[in-house]
Amino acid sequence: MNGPLIKFLKQHPSVLIFLTILSMFTVLISIGSEAFGYGFVSTSLVKTLGKTLCFCLIALAMDLVWGYCGILSLGHFAFFGLGGYMIGMWLMYERTRLIVMESAQNAQLPMTTQEIQDAIGTQIFGVVGGSEFPVIWAFSHLFWVQLLLVILVPGLLALIFGWLAFRSRVTGVYLSILTQAMTLALALYLFQNDSGLRGNNGLSGLQNLPGLEGTAQSVISMWFFWGSAFALGMGYLLVKLLTESKIGNVIRGIRDDEQRVRFLGYNVEVYKLFIFTITAIIAAIGGALYYPQAGIINPAEIAPIASIYLAVWVAIGGRGRLYGAVIGAAVVSLLSSWFTGGQAPNIPLGFATLNWVDWWLVLLGLSFVIVTLYAPKGIGGLFDKLTKGGTS
Repeated sequence: MNGPLIKFLKQHPSVLIFLTILSMFTVLISIGSEAFGYGFVSTSLVKTLGKTLCFCLIALAMDLVWGYCGILSLGHFAFFGLGGYMIGMWLMYERTRLIVMESAQNAQLPMTTQEIQDAIGTQIFGVVGGSEFPVIWAFSHLFWVQLLLVILVPGLLALIFGWLAFRSRVTGVYLSILTQAMTLALALYLFQNDSGLRGNNGLSGLQNLPGLEGTAQSVISMWFFWGSAFALGMGYLLVKLLTESKIGNVIRGIRDDEQRVRFLGYNVEVYKLFIFTITAIIAAIGGALYYPQAGIINPAEIAPIASIYLAVWVAIGGRGRLYGAVIGAAVVSLLSSWFTGGQAPNIPLGFATLNWVDWWLVLLGLSFVIVTLYAPKGIGGLFDKLTKGGTS
């Protein structure tokens, strides 16, 4: 395996460059962190950077499905959110169980197993007027099963949705509308209290890892930062392997002229379904790493607008260029945190004051329009010019 991989890296030095830059960035933040370094990088910044790396990972998935396969999905943030919900169920269950067990130690009579389970259910679902565990929480006490569900649930949803859509040969804007409708339907369902996932309250306290209450958040944030960096590196390598293989040639053909590819004898629907499903899984892994760093997930995270933002990130970065998608997600995400976090100074204009918190979305929309009209290849296109037509 090492031989073919080394050969691949030699043939595509951009992958090695990306992994080297990512590794150097990870080491730099580690050295500057409060947990393991000199302390000039705050824990809050480490969390922001870790979450940004997760956004970069889902941007890679979006670039593969849209930039290379030509499927403008406006629903991939649904898979991102589902990944967060799957791991969030274990985090919330196990943390609540430990709290209940600790309280039970002070009781005069030992609690039975059923009483402990009822107490856990009341703690979790009392906010929505319930106490019993829904069926979907059947494996919430098993870490490895929930970790497997991070892949299986979004992957299965993508497989079923993709099979229904692609076999009907829905394409173009109609397919985009369908993916958006899927996301909206899922979000509206999760908003209901009887969805089994606490409705609008969502899952909270996810930043507290069960059994590690005595571990500082500065340390935990670095663990997730390292995990996010590793996932992004492996995701980039996987997507690059796919795009440079025979599969990559076929999906580019589907993007450019689907009917011709079909005429040549390729099963277009199978290739589309494979790419749609694999990118959903990549997005879900990103979500499973993101929400423990965010600390909370609720249905608003899955709203269709989030998937639209994702398309904007990739367009600004330059779709069809993997590093462009990463750059676009990183730049827009960090700028969004800066502008909406109140860090950007307001500008007095005499007759009014320019408040960036209120105007950030307008600025983002204008940036998207300008890139679409005058720089359709995005930020990645600028790198292509600098490298005299180099590829991603």
